[in-house]
Amino acid sequence: MTEQTSHDFRTSALRAIRIERDAIEALEGRIDHHFLRACETIMACKGRVVVTGMGKSGHIGNKIAATLASTGTPSFFVHPGEASHGDLGMITSQDVVIAISNSGNTSEVVTILPLIKRMGAPLISMTGNPDSVLAREAVANLDVRVDAEACPLGLAPTSSTTATLVMGDALAVALLEARSFSAEDFAFSHPGGSLGRRLLLKVSDIMHTGEQIPVVTEGTTLSGALLEISRKGLGMTTVVDAKGDLTGIFTDGDLRRTLDRSVDIHNTAIEEVMTRHGKTIAADHLAAEALNIMEEMKINALPVTDEKGTLVGAINMHDLLRAGVI
Repeated sequence: MTEQTSHDFRTSALRAIRIERDAIEALEGRIDHHFLRACETIMACKGRVVVTGMGKSGHIGNKIAATLASTGTPSFFVHPGEASHGDLGMITSQDVVIAISNSGNTSEVVTILPLIKRMGAPLISMTGNPDSVLAREAVANLDVRVDAEACPLGLAPTSSTTATLVMGDALAVALLEARSFSAEDFAFSHPGGSLGRRLLLKVSDIMHTGEQIPVVTEGTTLSGALLEISRKGLGMTTVVDAKGDLTGIFTDGDLRRTLDRSVDIHNTAIEEVMTRHGKTIAADHLAAEALNIMEEMKINALPVTDEKGTLVGAINMHDLLRAGVI
């Protein structure tokens, strides 16, 4: 490979990137009343968002449908050619259709427009031609026209598909925020991914139970509580009454504060220095919630209790770290 050839590769690549960057920047001026109408139409949808498009527009439509579905807007893709041969039955009057076509006149898409209109499903278009058939028939047309394709021949969809994809992402994000879609909601649609596993993990999945729980009863001396902390290695011990109900917690931090007061560890009962009415968490809560409590309260451990206040487990920051929640 000659130096001249390498230079030509770099020049072509940089030109393509700049052209596509300009196409994306132009979208900012097109977040207009049509975009707002599209968002309002989808938010009012009682069914699903059905995305359709032919060729490269179809590939982009598949991605847009997948992004919508994973961010709180139920959605799927229908191939317009297949729609003419039976798949139109997948669309109902309760749905919203997003039809993608750069020209706005793609025959396979235009063919199914009368049937979509007849069933009463609102139509949103994404086109590069606001005067096209598709744009005129839509309740909202998202303008994704570009000045030039990155392809020097002006033939291969490049800038136009990038602009369409970005407009689709903008639509998905606007809807996500309008729905107050959370990371936990995202995890429920991604249970197989690492994020899903972290966010769907429950306290019961990683907490210490049985003999692993550091626990002493009221009346235990401070020195006895320190031995329990040392044996269990969680940096704290819980304190329970005779019925087994949690009454307090004593942590490494409490120990430092206690020693500053020159307390006699052999003659002081744990209930005199423990933290009463501290934070707890239920076993069926998300581990991510335990992390949130620890960070907010600036603590490193939590007792786990049932609905009656009985101690059933313990969890600390190291447990969350090992589980990948942090």
